Amino acid sequence: MSDDAIRELARRRLGFDRLRPGQLRAVAAANGGRDVLAVLPTGGGKSAIYELAGLLRDGPTVVVSPLIALQDDQLAHLRTAGLSAIVLNSQQSASERASALVDSFSANTFVFVSPEQLANLQTREALRRSRPGLFVVDEAHLISQWGHDFRTDYMRLGAQADALEAPVRMALTATAALPVRQEIGRRLGLREPEVVIGNFDRPHIELSARRVRSLEDRHHELERAASELAGAGIVYAATHADAEAARDVLAAAGRRVTLYHAGLSARARHEAMTAFLDGSARIIAATVAFGMGIDKPDVRWVLHADPPASLDAYYQELGRAGRDEQAAHARLLFRAEDFGMARHLTSRSVGATAVAHAAERLSTGREVDGLGRRQLTAALVRLVDLDAAMWEVDGEVRWTGALSVAQALRASAAETERENEVERSRLEMMRRYAEHTGCRRSFLLSYFGQNYPGPCGRCDNDQARAAEVPRSEPFAVGGRVLSERWGEGTVQRYDGDQLTVLFDDHGYRDLLVPLVLERGLLRPA
Repeated sequence: MSDDAIRELARRRLGFDRLRPGQLRAVAAANGGRDVLAVLPTGGGKSAIYELAGLLRDGPTVVVSPLIALQDDQLAHLRTAGLSAIVLNSQQSASERASALVDSFSANTFVFVSPEQLANLQTREALRRSRPGLFVVDEAHLISQWGHDFRTDYMRLGAQADALEAPVRMALTATAALPVRQEIGRRLGLREPEVVIGNFDRPHIELSARRVRSLEDRHHELERAASELAGAGIVYAATHADAEAARDVLAAAGRRVTLYHAGLSARARHEAMTAFLDGSARIIAATVAFGMGIDKPDVRWVLHADPPASLDAYYQELGRAGRDEQAAHARLLFRAEDFGMARHLTSRSVGATAVAHAAERLSTGREVDGLGRRQLTAALVRLVDLDAAMWEVDGEVRWTGALSVAQALRASAAETERENEVERSRLEMMRRYAEHTGCRRSFLLSYFGQNYPGPCGRCDNDQARAAEVPRSEPFAVGGRVLSERWGEGTVQRYDGDQLTVLFDDHGYRDLLVPLVLERGLLRPA
């Protein structure tokens, strides 16, 4: 089908006057039988991609979506457009699921499922018999431990896609830097996918960061933000206690504020979400448990009282401001010691003892028990990543025999060391953003592989700076380079006379351009 025919289908069936270039590329690739990895920011039209691709493929489209609220929104949208759609989730009775499965056999039906539903043999077999033409994973960053909200249920999706025998796979996410994209592709078994990277610029969101010296100073900045930033706002905190403290500070200042974190009861969380959505609470103080699948387009500001562990997480969370594309603000508060605490929290703690225990039991066909849930998950994920084990479609893990137990332990230790090095570099990029004196938008967009020289005029630094400093750029942003010390990598950005490279095996490294040129430290790969 030609590009013009795809545009006409979008207009006729979905009511779209136009398609963005990334949307068109992704749909055309899927229509041609290629797997697709699409990274488009919030509001970038990810749903339209699988909707159009599903209409063009023979057979139902299976869409894996992590949240019931998100599934309900997607279902309502498709039915409003006159398209056939059903949802399978844990809120339905067995008879309701069985009835929905019968409906799923019709061509061009969109079947929304949660990851755990695909572990059900009856569901999986019914979908396989319906011969789906497209297997879609929404919020695909959840399969990546480099992402900001890893979900164990997503780990078996590659095996489940194999079981469903869908000829085309599609992964969609709003935020994914290169390490996340690589892990999504590998774990979902994407075969030479068409990688579509959207425009990450959100020019309507003003960016700022402020250093605070103490907790008292942080609380003062919270009160200040609530006073000077109008409209609905989200305050993100690192822990339950920090969120509660932010709520208390704002309430004491007379602000209409509510609280949301995973430690609250389901009823309390629902009441907090409802209060924020209907406007009875202007501000919600929350951990990152709040946000995904929450459709409130008029959030005017997002403030992080603590820095996240990566720019991936930060950009996803600040994107909850200004979804109506009206003026909004994203502000980050930070102390130098925050990054030390975050480094401790993000360190990969895949225990050698847990990996050895899991490997020995799996290799002898025994059930892996005697480990806590977190330890067990980390150990199994590690063994699967090393190809020593593999996920079965029902969620079980079996030993592959590709490595001996001793080899698996050595490989695991080396991988932990590599991952910790990369994770430290990602946190360092978060710290550099916080302390950055140049254009913040340029810093963020180049992190995601988008060349944006700046200045944007919509960040605190650009507004305080008279002119941009000229710079030398000997290697193209996005180009591949080779270092004798660190191997191959991708040029991420320039900042004055500094060059940032994401090396495949060593993470982010900052190099002085004059030294690079003088000593020949890099060359085109």
